[in-house]
Amino acid sequence: MRRDWPMEDLRFCRFMMEDRTPRFGLIRGQVVHQVSSDPFGPMEETGLRVPLEEVRLLPPVTPPYVYCVGRNYVEHAEELGNRVPEEPLIFMKPGTCVVGPQDPVRIPLWVGRVDYEGELAVVIRRRCRNVSEEEALDFVLGYTGFNDVTARDLQRSDGQWTRAKGFDTFGPLGPCLRLVRDWRELGDLVTRLNGRQVQLGQFRRMAFPVERIIAHVSRFATLMPGDVIATGTPAGVGPLSPGDRVEVEIGGIGCLSNPCEADL
Repeated sequence: MRRDWPMEDLRFCRFMMEDRTPRFGLIRGQVVHQVSSDPFGPMEETGLRVPLEEVRLLPPVTPPYVYCVGRNYVEHAEELGNRVPEEPLIFMKPGTCVVGPQDPVRIPLWVGRVDYEGELAVVIRRRCRNVSEEEALDFVLGYTGFNDVTARDLQRSDGQWTRAKGFDTFGPLGPCLRLVRDWRELGDLVTRLNGRQVQLGQFRRMAFPVERIIAHVSRFATLMPGDVIATGTPAGVGPLSPGDRVEVEIGGIGCLSNPCEADL
């Protein structure tokens, strides 16, 4: 990796231009600097620099599925009438749910209530299995924003969460990948619905911090480069409707913004 970029400023993205070819880049200010590869290998600048407003950002990674943590904030567990579990509560969403910034969240009109859930997501850097909490952050590539969109009525009626959380477009991811290992370097999470703040998440208030989550998941699953773990949502979840715009913003990462539309 080129070392003339300060590590704390590295925000990796995938993007497209008019030719619709997926490319890799680093966001510096309001300019995207194209690089030669993804951040799992050496990155070299190609010389192409494009204003951020002229590109379409894609999900920063394309995971085959997303590991998720339920009830990881006390206040959120309580607002849904649940208790925080004694160990991380893990479920999975299919990779087909993942969309990027500005992509629409399609709301099936037959499913009842559909909620936003703003979250911090961690991306794994290298293969790991049975890692300790002390070494877990060594396997982190970086962090991004995630919206764990949920068909709440189906979640309650099904008794398990696969269908409620697995619809296409129910996993906005982005806008970029902040290449730091320690989540404490990030600012707070804010979710906005149509410009109004509806969630405020302070990561130090997670019941299970990132280190504990990675160690826990790695006890039963081998984590691979590019795997994504969403770390849970704070209090303030609420319904989405066609025509809404939902934003998940994390200090040091940026704002993940998505419109909502009806899916007949």
